[in-house]
Amino acid sequence: MSDQEKDQEREAILKNEQEQDVNENSVNESDTSDLKKSPQDTPDSEKESIKETEQKKQETSVDESDQNENKPGDTTSEKVENQIEASESDEDEEDEITSSDDEETEDDSEQDKGTTDYHSMSQKELVGSLKDLLKTGKIQEIKKEVDEIRHEFNSQFDDEINEKKEEFIAQGGNIIDFHYSSPLKNEFNSLYFEYREKRNNYFKNLKKDLQANLQKRLELIEELKGLIDVEENINTTYKHFKDIQERWREAGPIPRDGYNTVWNNYHHHVENFYDFLHLNREFRDLDFKHNLEQKLKIINRAEELANEENVNKAFRELQLLHKMWKEDTGPVAKEYRDDVWDRFSAATKVIHDKRAEYQKEIEKDFEKNLELKNEITSRIEELTENTKNSHQAWQQGIKALEKLREEFFNAGKVPAKNNDESWNNFKEAVRNFNRKKNQFYKNQKKEQYTNLSKKQELIKIAEENKDSDDFEVVTPLMKKIQNEWKQIGHVPRKDSDKIWKQFKAACNHYFDRFHASRNKASEDEVKNLEAKNTLLEELKAFDLSGEPKSDLKFIKEKISTWKDIGRVPFAKKNIESKFNKTIDALFKKLDVSKKEIELIKYDNKLNNITSQDDERKIQNERFFITKKIDEVKQEINQLENNLGFFQYVDDSNPMVKEVHKNIQRHKDELELWKEKLKKLKEVM
Repeated sequence: MSDQEKDQEREAILKNEQEQDVNENSVNESDTSDLKKSPQDTPDSEKESIKETEQKKQETSVDESDQNENKPGDTTSEKVENQIEASESDEDEEDEITSSDDEETEDDSEQDKGTTDYHSMSQKELVGSLKDLLKTGKIQEIKKEVDEIRHEFNSQFDDEINEKKEEFIAQGGNIIDFHYSSPLKNEFNSLYFEYREKRNNYFKNLKKDLQANLQKRLELIEELKGLIDVEENINTTYKHFKDIQERWREAGPIPRDGYNTVWNNYHHHVENFYDFLHLNREFRDLDFKHNLEQKLKIINRAEELANEENVNKAFRELQLLHKMWKEDTGPVAKEYRDDVWDRFSAATKVIHDKRAEYQKEIEKDFEKNLELKNEITSRIEELTENTKNSHQAWQQGIKALEKLREEFFNAGKVPAKNNDESWNNFKEAVRNFNRKKNQFYKNQKKEQYTNLSKKQELIKIAEENKDSDDFEVVTPLMKKIQNEWKQIGHVPRKDSDKIWKQFKAACNHYFDRFHASRNKASEDEVKNLEAKNTLLEELKAFDLSGEPKSDLKFIKEKISTWKDIGRVPFAKKNIESKFNKTIDALFKKLDVSKKEIELIKYDNKLNNITSQDDERKIQNERFFITKKIDEVKQEINQLENNLGFFQYVDDSNPMVKEVHKNIQRHKDELELWKEKLKKLKEVM
């Protein structure tokens, strides 16, 4: 092999090390074949053109966003949105500003970086994630995650806007007057604008620094070129040369697109200087000897890396060795040049071959993981397609989706070339499931607003007739609208209590007047009142014996006696309240289960209701208990769903314990309400 061919081979591998894609999948068989090429010296015409090119770049405006200043009169929200859109115009330019030092390859463990399941987060959680990224992440490394958070937040916010718009129109609003924002949206816009500002400033400063470093290096090349023509003592010239070399090493990174040209230009003039230095062999041989020692150290380390078990670690260090070979060492004597380069090339090829083999092996496992993840995505799509439109079916579907999501994240890594596609397909499948689920519940809400309108009409009828004295006509009407109320169905939760209290108040007002007009005190009712007063005083004077069973038996007997006494005058019906308070006070002193006490008290309450022979009160009581049962069931379902978020948390966790405790408490409460409903049905 001729000297010229050897030189060409050296140049090619150095150039290849600089230009190769540092992503792990860019290392393949071509890495080793490229070792058989070599450096060419840069022509003088090319060197002279470097300055002109860089000057043109410096004249180009870096920040185009200045042309998008906000107009007077913009709202704060609009200003933020405008500034965000304007700042995004710099995106392409930022991606091109890359330091020549950004050469290190990421480890295989970074393959799945950026696949956090932001889609499962709420808007509040997304804001928190963005805030954490801005605090802990490097501004130049978080773009992918920030973009995904922003996409997910805007998607959820758009759904929220559509929902609010539907509510606004359902309540009779004009679409022209609709406007909606939220504190979370404002906070997110503020954080995202902060991110864009920091990112823009980072790349502006980076470009400024890279251009300054480039200018330093160009000036050093010019200074190096002048050493050959200067008339001074050779010792002085050599010291000047070594000073230029030191300043070159400390000059810092430059833009990637100009790196090879600048380095080749510098290398060319270093070689020229060594040719000039040939007149003084003592200096040249001394430098050649030092360079040889340095290169042998690099070679020895490269050969040691061939035995490194961690292939990726060896590969990353090899890249640093090539950079040291290129940046930190100069030429060696011609008689050693081919030998040292051949040894270094051979060590490099061994490591490249091992890494290529390693990549082939792990790709086999990655392919299996890809098949599994694709299967999970298909199962999610089937789940979306087959879930029926019912509350129970969608709740079961949500639980099934959570299990599939967990399987997906536990499946392992996939080939890098398929990583984005696999992840995007999974996200889209989950998103489609949630869209269909949300659409079902949106339709449910529409139905609830229709029910709300119907119940408001019944409230209007009740309030218009609550003061009527035509009891024969109005009483059937009031009973009729009470039955219609029960048949209508659910309304939005935020309106439920309000309209029920309004309707109940109107109905109670009417029926209180109706019963007051009909109920006059009779002799029997007066006697009953006296008997109940006597029994009440007896209970107030009663002291517990200390035997719970005996005391409980006594109290039950008194309650039974009270039931048998009968009605009292309508104007004196508050005696029932006094009796209940006295019984409650005695129960508190007894060592009896809460459930048993509640049922005994409820028996007494039922007696009061049935003794009045008031069908309305009985129906109201049934409606009240049924409503309570539904509410407790909903609370249990909600708490059980919440447990899904703690599936990776140990059961001994205080928060998980508290959720289990609340579920049990609600289940006990549910059983009590069911027992009360059973007793109510027995007397109806």
